[in-house]
Amino acid sequence: MAQLIKIYEENPNPREIEKVVAVLRKGGLVIYPTDTVYGLGCDISNTKALEKIARIKGVKLDKANFSFVCADLSNLSDYIRQIDTSTFKILKRALPGPYTFVLPGNNNLPKHFKKKKTVGIRVPDNNIARLLVEQLGNPIVSTSIYDEDELLEYTTDPELILEKWDNLVDVVIDGGYGDNVASTVIDLSEDEPIVIREGKGDTDILN
Repeated sequence: MAQLIKIYEENPNPREIEKVVAVLRKGGLVIYPTDTVYGLGCDISNTKALEKIARIKGVKLDKANFSFVCADLSNLSDYIRQIDTSTFKILKRALPGPYTFVLPGNNNLPKHFKKKKTVGIRVPDNNIARLLVEQLGNPIVSTSIYDEDELLEYTTDPELILEKWDNLVDVVIDGGYGDNVASTVIDLSEDEPIVIREGKGDTDILN
């Protein structure tokens, strides 16, 4: 049974954040709010948790396209190869915000992601998501929670999310209604930026 923990984005209660971080540290799975849709995440350093998420999504872990949710740009060099100034300027302009940037990975990637040439990086404009990462001390590996209902695509109501995911995850954070538009995905790993998916983030940041 998943716990539903209410956290207010304007003023997150440190005790509640700590509760969720403790679950992540133990290898638990958490559904949490971002500046776009609700995400399903776990601690990047916990293999069992990563495997669980891959199983839920029906993909092999080394083939999975999960994003790394960071608190700010300072973690980037842990996982990303040196990037040029123009790429950094785009990141600086866009983040925190509703974007996922595909960037060239380096040799420090956790072992399951070693074969990947690129990784998706997210710095959501949401206090709850960023505080979780800060307190945890490393990124959360994350994927959006799709809905099989073609019309809905993303469930926005935390109570309904809890109902549906109750047996699959350990915690659902109720951070209010989520958005139903996913992040804009931009590939910055090649010479020219490529927009892979248009979502909530405006692509004007590339100009």
